[in-house]
Amino acid sequence: MKPFLELTSRVVPLVRDDIDTDQIIAARYLTVTDRSGLGEGLFAAWREDPSSPLNHRDGASILLAGHNFGCGSSREHAPWALLAGGYRCVIARSFADIFRQNAQRNGLLPVALEEPAHARLLASLEMNPALDVRVDLFGRTVSWRDHLARFEIDDFARECLLGGVDSLGYLLAKSDAIGAFEARRGAA
Repeated sequence: MKPFLELTSRVVPLVRDDIDTDQIIAARYLTVTDRSGLGEGLFAAWREDPSSPLNHRDGASILLAGHNFGCGSSREHAPWALLAGGYRCVIARSFADIFRQNAQRNGLLPVALEEPAHARLLASLEMNPALDVRVDLFGRTVSWRDHLARFEIDDFARECLLGGVDSLGYLLAKSDAIGAFEARRGAA
């Protein structure tokens, strides 16, 4: 996984509530045995509309959604498809728990903003669609122009994202310390 420290990017506004994993990547695209090709199926039904903001990314790596993003089935393919589609961060009002966990484990940062900050960001984007937004995982902040919003993230998930590792990679990086502890414990 690529470490996530900070990201400055334009934003694709897809401000809908209850976007489920089948809307993110429909089951018909899940025939691959690896992650390749999943970006092609990302929001496929919505991208059929030429006016969809999803068709006008302009290199954006941040998706702005509404409440309860990633609800539905627990498939890991949804964050895989978002990553394959070029997104590194989804900002929303809230996330389905399983989606949030899958996203964090795969290097996609889910950022839940409180309603006032979310509304300010959306209003700023409506005034300037080319607005750059900065997401700082270390500082747990989202900023744009003269606005700053804080977000919460589990400490362990944050450490793994900052290091670019999943939970197994985290443990493997600690193998020397674990071995030393086991040696001390066995000697006692």
